[in-house]
Amino acid sequence: MTLTEMRSLLAKRDIQLTRSLGQNFLHDGNQLRRIVDAAEIKPTDKVLEIGPGLGPLTELLLAKAGEVLAIETDARLVDFLCERFGLTSKADELPALTSEAGADASATGNPPQNLFLLHDDALKFIKREPRDWTDWKLVANLPYSVASPILVELALSPHGPARMVTTLQLEVAQRLMAQADDDDYGVLTLLVQLNYEPRGSFKIPADCFFPAPDVDSACVCLLRRATPLLPENLQATFVKIVKRGFSQRRKMMMKLLKQDWAADKLTAAFTELGISPMERAEKLSLEQFVALTKILVAGK
Repeated sequence: MTLTEMRSLLAKRDIQLTRSLGQNFLHDGNQLRRIVDAAEIKPTDKVLEIGPGLGPLTELLLAKAGEVLAIETDARLVDFLCERFGLTSKADELPALTSEAGADASATGNPPQNLFLLHDDALKFIKREPRDWTDWKLVANLPYSVASPILVELALSPHGPARMVTTLQLEVAQRLMAQADDDDYGVLTLLVQLNYEPRGSFKIPADCFFPAPDVDSACVCLLRRATPLLPENLQATFVKIVKRGFSQRRKMMMKLLKQDWAADKLTAAFTELGISPMERAEKLSLEQFVALTKILVAGK
């Protein structure tokens, strides 16, 4: 879908895009193909797309994936997508996806049998209906307004997607890729990297979107860790430590953690790990946060 076609479709339907919904649609074909390539989609894959908009990425996904679940919150765009892909109706609930039509379904001229379109708020849907996404891949130009909470929700899920390939604000992408002591290193970094390894990113110029956003963008590829760094029952404590440690970035981490743990336990844990009691959270690596979690839980 070219920029001219996108403008024409929006004008014809008198659709005014909403900034609060983060509606900046990617129209550049080369960038869309780069995103799909990064996802390494096979005909047997199930793909979750959040915020399909006018469907240019959806079309590419349908040509490669076995099943695509697209979740769109804007009713105007849902109606358009139904028309574009020949769907007779949108759905209010998600049934079991059992299509075996595969990639050929979207090329026959008939409604693709491997597309399921859901009209819903994606973040609310993910929170409301916990699902096993382990055999899925998230491939999406995420609405910037909700990108971070969606990624955290999926990343901390006990059954998160095998791979997440998402377009985001550049500053958010930098946080996802950051390492200890980087300027962008913080809560988002750790909550996502606990279960996912960053596998690369590439910038996408603003003029590849309509309307062009005021910020730079990037696509990030995240791969679920083959072996979890922490068992599921310790993740809540990890999150608590991370959020408390970064609650006041310029303060010493031990002092902040004393709001939740006894001073003697913290001193013993920091000593065992060779962490200075004067250290700030931004200096600790993911592995140190994981080790600290294990020690503090064991010491209770």
